[in-house]
Amino acid sequence: MSILSWDDFEDDSQKPAAPEQQPTPVEPKKTANPQMVSDASNTSSNVAAAQPAAAPRSAGSNSTDSLARASASLDQLDVAPGLEELEMGAQRVQVDDKRMINCRADLNQLVPFKYEWAWQKYLDGCANHWMPQEINMNHDIALWKSENGLTEDERTIVMRSLGFFSTADSLVANNLVLAIYRHITNPECRQYILRQSFEEAIHTHAYQYCIESLGMDEGEVFNMYREVPSVARKAAWGLKYTQSLSDPTFKTGTPENDQILLRNLIAFYCVLEGIFFYCGFTQILSMGRRNKMNGVAEQFQYILRDESMHLNFGIDMINQIKIENPHLWTAEFQQEVIQMILEGTMLEIEYARDTMPRGVLGMNAGMMEEYLKFICNRRLSQLGLPEQFTGVNNPFQWMSEMMDLRKEKNFFETRVTDYQTGGALSW
Repeated sequence: MSILSWDDFEDDSQKPAAPEQQPTPVEPKKTANPQMVSDASNTSSNVAAAQPAAAPRSAGSNSTDSLARASASLDQLDVAPGLEELEMGAQRVQVDDKRMINCRADLNQLVPFKYEWAWQKYLDGCANHWMPQEINMNHDIALWKSENGLTEDERTIVMRSLGFFSTADSLVANNLVLAIYRHITNPECRQYILRQSFEEAIHTHAYQYCIESLGMDEGEVFNMYREVPSVARKAAWGLKYTQSLSDPTFKTGTPENDQILLRNLIAFYCVLEGIFFYCGFTQILSMGRRNKMNGVAEQFQYILRDESMHLNFGIDMINQIKIENPHLWTAEFQQEVIQMILEGTMLEIEYARDTMPRGVLGMNAGMMEEYLKFICNRRLSQLGLPEQFTGVNNPFQWMSEMMDLRKEKNFFETRVTDYQTGGALSW
């Protein structure tokens, strides 16, 4: 048997395969009839004569056939499918061709950038990569297992926070991957959304790592979003805004559907990540400031900084959609957005009262309510909408320091939580 050479392949690709090289159709296997086994006509000579026809083809012949079919298939390859849906066809994309939604320019052409801020946020996210296992949990484990380590109110805060966040980041990730990514038609923004999706996975991993390290009942914690009313109501509020977008037949392109997408972005970026996270994060970080649950607090500090970038990216994206589609930002829709953000604020205040029935960690539900109203005003202002609460202030100024990406820490006391990857460091 000769070895197939490249010249052989070239020769075969230039001519149709000979009829005898076509695969022989396989006949369905029939069950043997017992009577036919003893039939005198089924002689040994007849069986011997039939054997060559049933013998398998040689490996070299099969390989030649496969290469010939592959070559013939490539000869018929059409590069046009998909391009007819793009206004630009096979031409190079210009900056002015790009749009945030409903853009038909080639999404595979990343540059030139139209939204430099989106690419910069992607780079910033990559530069601050971290993993949960890097954080020491020994102090937390000893404190959690100690009978007098934490009060019942403090234990409730830890359990409720892990219970909500362990599923909330999964809800956000699912919304990004299954809904938002399909409908944002800008490649640099999609690049950041991919990075954000990975960060949401890291956050879910971090909560699971905390739950496992502390030896909590995983079934209880991961099902709080179904079983604890103040947690379940927040999750249910967010989920209702994904129902339409998760439908694979949903498409943007009409004012009604474009507003559905805009509602989803506001619900998830401005409320779920921009309001629902703040009570629990403030509680856990306040615990860390008192040298309690340091490992959990450090992970939450990493996560909060990631979420701050997610929030800023989402608001920039929403505002860009408003600029490019002013017909969507009607007075009626603006009132709807104001109500959405107020609803989210009320749900988070309800959660604060549930988790802090008494004063704890230097704070109480009343202080948290003022803080959340302050955050609500901030979100409305970022969207160009009027503030709804007058005279409210930020009672937790130290939270701003926690979100400062340039904040320095004593290297000999704890890790530096604003570290960057080596390629992004300045020496």
